Amino acid sequence: MSTLSTTWFTAVAAALLLSCCLAHGAEAADDAKKDAEGPAPTSGEGCNLGTDGYADSDGVKIHYVTMGEGPLVVLIHGFPDFWYSWREQMPELAKHFQVVAIDQRGYNLSDQPEGVENYTMDKLVADVDAVVKHLGKDKAIIVGHDWGGMVAWSYAAAHQDKTDKLIILNLPHPRGLMRELANNPEQQKNSSYARNFQKPEAAKQMSPLLLTFWVKDPEAKKKYNKAFQLSSMEGMLNYYKANYPREPYSDNTGSAAEFPQITCPVLMFHGLKDKALLPGALAGTWDWIDNDLTLITIPEADHFVQQDAAEKVTRNMVRWLTAE
Repeated sequence: MSTLSTTWFTAVAAALLLSCCLAHGAEAADDAKKDAEGPAPTSGEGCNLGTDGYADSDGVKIHYVTMGEGPLVVLIHGFPDFWYSWREQMPELAKHFQVVAIDQRGYNLSDQPEGVENYTMDKLVADVDAVVKHLGKDKAIIVGHDWGGMVAWSYAAAHQDKTDKLIILNLPHPRGLMRELANNPEQQKNSSYARNFQKPEAAKQMSPLLLTFWVKDPEAKKKYNKAFQLSSMEGMLNYYKANYPREPYSDNTGSAAEFPQITCPVLMFHGLKDKALLPGALAGTWDWIDNDLTLITIPEADHFVQQDAAEKVTRNMVRWLTAE
């Protein structure tokens, strides 16, 4: 099996997929098939975590799961993932807010349009905006992990008047990422997998079952297996093809250098065991935010920090959002 990869926004998946698939490929596939046996609901109602709904984003159906009442909190997953990534945070957040966890386009129960052009960042941002409008809100708290983090950064930049607060998990600011890609050989090496994801036939080398190797909980793994079977492999990789920068990298030109200042308060979590998104990219984040920044690094957590350190992330998220 050829090397798999990831994007600058989702570098984790790449490193994890690479090591797992090369070292445990056949074994991981056999284990995943066993885990996939039996029913595995991927809707909110099936998982007892809220009510399902759909928003229309210029003809693309975006599935979401919602629970609670109050100010709107939109949760955006990364790769490879789906709305269920937020299962530990949703019940606690729902005590104070209306929580909405979406399936990004290409994933699980959302539509899966064909063509790289249907996965550009402006369309991913528009999907989030469609959900906010669908729920009748003027603004929202935007939360994103990995690729969802890049969408969240971009939403806050494009819709400053609609973004009340911003929470980012394991996805440094795009300016910091581009700086590290341009100048840090270790970050360049650890982000090299994206080249393979951008190849035309890359999706044929991927398996929904193999994508679940990182899920530790057996019951959750069954749901992930089912969700990835429902998802589009091409759609997942189109995030990389449409948005991941090509070499040579530069921190002086392109969309990252021109990224607008963020004007709302920002909370960031970063698991320091993340080998693909190195913490050096966090330096200087305060220069790109014209408001308060709270940064929480968690030494024991890897890339999927909201699951690796679920209690700590949830507690700090709720405390930060509800502080007077």
